[in-house]
Amino acid sequence: MHSRTGLHVRTFVPGEDAELPPVLLVHGFGSDGRRDWVDTGVAEALAGAGRVVLVPDLPGHGESPAPSTPGEAGAPTLAAALATVVDEAGAKGFDAVGYSLGARLVWALPEAAPGRVGRTVLGGLSPAEPFEAVDVPALHRAVAEGAEPADPFTAAIAGMVRAHGDRAAGLARCVEGLRATPFTPRSWAGATPPVLVVGEDDVMTRGIERVAGLVDGAELRTVPGDHHGALTGAAFRRTVLDVLAG
Repeated sequence: MHSRTGLHVRTFVPGEDAELPPVLLVHGFGSDGRRDWVDTGVAEALAGAGRVVLVPDLPGHGESPAPSTPGEAGAPTLAAALATVVDEAGAKGFDAVGYSLGARLVWALPEAAPGRVGRTVLGGLSPAEPFEAVDVPALHRAVAEGAEPADPFTAAIAGMVRAHGDRAAGLARCVEGLRATPFTPRSWAGATPPVLVVGEDDVMTRGIERVAGLVDGAELRTVPGDHHGALTGAAFRRTVLDVLAG
């Protein structure tokens, strides 16, 4: 189904009536809800534990339409859209799990949905905004004209974006919108401290201790794998189930 925000949302319902709050699962950049949460077994495991599970595709990803402007892909706008997904499910309080970009957006959810966010798992979170170093005009030229960016990091992002074919222009707008609303964590607005989970070989999360240190009671856990391997591994799935169960 599609939310009124335009986001495509997969919903998993437990076999019995759910008494616990639903769980919102938010995927990473360049991925989608199916790859991050369905194929990894996380959504099914949570539904099996008695949870309604909401799995949206972010703009420009999966089955959701591309943003028409970069502003539609800014972090506050995306967080508000995710809160609306929960509204449309008829829930007030909810738990949330995000990975990579998804974790960055879950960090913003307590401000978008004050008093409603319960337990949270932030997986693969970068302590800084990775897109801040992107040369946005060069990225758009790379997508529209095939011009290779001189900056190696921008070239790497361009390669990732162009691999998505006709969805590349929309993803480039996502990069621009996120770059304009960078992740600069100062405080946690939620009532319950988050649990941060990182892969032991994940270079993208180096320095995450600084972010965890901003929140009294935040917990940092390490699981096997690099940025991709940590998400797909059984240890991450077990951690999510453990945190949301207790």
